[in-house]
Amino acid sequence: MLVAQEQTLLDVITLYLQLGYTHILPKGLDHILFVLALFFASTRLKPLIWQVSAFTLAHTLTLALATLGLVSLPASIVEPIIALSIAFVAIENLVFKDMTRWRPALVFGFGLFHGLGFAGVLSELGLPQGDLVPALLSFNVGVELGQLTIILACWLVLHRFRDASWYPWLVRAVSLAIAGIALWWTFERVFLG
Repeated sequence: MLVAQEQTLLDVITLYLQLGYTHILPKGLDHILFVLALFFASTRLKPLIWQVSAFTLAHTLTLALATLGLVSLPASIVEPIIALSIAFVAIENLVFKDMTRWRPALVFGFGLFHGLGFAGVLSELGLPQGDLVPALLSFNVGVELGQLTIILACWLVLHRFRDASWYPWLVRAVSLAIAGIALWWTFERVFLG
């Protein structure tokens, strides 16, 4: 367990914020690719916010339920589904020109599995029994800050080019690369893991 009993509440919050953030940046390549696939689904900010909000709500729910021991699925099921969710979102980017109406609901469903993945990581890290709720909330906020960092960085770099003639080609190339990586991960997690 990472947290010693003599740590203050502020120490616990700071530690779990950092652990949540670093789980995304730089350690969470699968989550980075999922967020990138969400980003490239639309050139508009409002649909992106809907997707990210649905994802956040879902993974917060299952992270809390799994951490409290109310929901459990083995990593052998969760991890391949996470990889498939990344591939699905990236492939959908290749098929549709803009974000579909059903995308936020779909992302919510995928977020439920991502939350179970986060819970698996959190169970390996350990949680302080006396400060369970602050640690859990801090980890989740750290995850969100990591995801928002990715989205903000992409938006700052690419937003001004969204109307450029080459931008759709960039979306296709990145989405194809993400889909390929995620399909390999799915194969690896099912057959080689």
